[in-house]
Amino acid sequence: MIKYLKKLIFAWHYRQAVKKAVKLSKLYGMKYMVIYLNGGFKVVSKKRIRELIASHRFKKGVTIRDIEKKALFTTH
Repeated sequence: MIKYLKKLIFAWHYRQAVKKAVKLSKLYGMKYMVIYLNGGFKVVSKKRIRELIASHRFKKGVTIRDIEKKALFTTH
């Protein structure tokens, strides 16, 4: 029962993140991704990920393409 509730809560958070990504994508016309980072879903734009890579927030050698492949959901 507890596993079921955890899956249900996880799915609810995922759906909320996807809705937010779609809404922001339509509003700003940019590509948004839903990634699972630090125990939660994050909705980030492709432009912001580019900035994070440039500021060395990810391991050396990680590219936007790598993050895009591992993203749970991508708009456009």
